[in-house]
Amino acid sequence: MVALVWVCRRFIFAERFGFVFSIRAISNQERDFPGHDSKFGAMSNKSAKIAALIDSCRGQDLDAHYLGYFACFNQGLFYESHDVLEELWLAHRDGPNYSFHKGLIQFAGAFVHLQKNRLRPAAALFKLGHANLAKYPPIHDHLDIANVLQMIEHWLRRLETADFAVNPLTPDNAPKLHLLPRG
Repeated sequence: MVALVWVCRRFIFAERFGFVFSIRAISNQERDFPGHDSKFGAMSNKSAKIAALIDSCRGQDLDAHYLGYFACFNQGLFYESHDVLEELWLAHRDGPNYSFHKGLIQFAGAFVHLQKNRLRPAAALFKLGHANLAKYPPIHDHLDIANVLQMIEHWLRRLETADFAVNPLTPDNAPKLHLLPRG
């Protein structure tokens, strides 16, 4: 059985709450992701950078966590992008964007698995993310969903064509996501 370690993460969650502490259990294996101090199970200084990034996204038209997701994702910080958006997703479990946020989290999670060379779990998350994002119109919350679905299909094809023997992700071909301008 995998031992659980409690980790306290500080995220500025909503303007009206100031800040909150979010506690969640993680496994010893999960601690090895970037941003975790694997010796003590505590967050490194990277979490402070992520909190600062979220804070810098405040005051814009879209939620800071949503914008932070894209900032992290486009830097190849897939675990952090998943983590940042998860805060918003959990806070709005009954909202209309529940499956949308879940799909984006799964999309980033697939790349975490690719970074760890876990090809079949990556494919499984690509498929789940595709199913969740396909529920939304081609353009949603300034994101070209149709393009993201094509990206998922592209990465899945690369995995399946190589029969899960070759990891298609390299530092040079990491995907980028861009929000569409307000129009």
